[in-house]
Amino acid sequence: MRVFVNEECILCGLCADMCPEVFAMGDDKSEVIMEEVPPEEEECCREAAENCPTDAIEIGD
Repeated sequence: MRVFVNEECILCGLCADMCPEVFAMGDDKSEVIMEEVPPEEEECCREAAENCPTDAIEIGD
């Protein structure tokens, strides 16, 4: 699974709080800190995407 943060990110910090192994706060937007999300982190990525206030988290294969 791959995850991306698009330009709609407002740096609210929700994703980094929910899933700190995958997301970190960047200068302009949250950043994904791993190239491929391991299976044990997939559920928290989905929850972060569902709860993102601007729908900035995109999940792909």
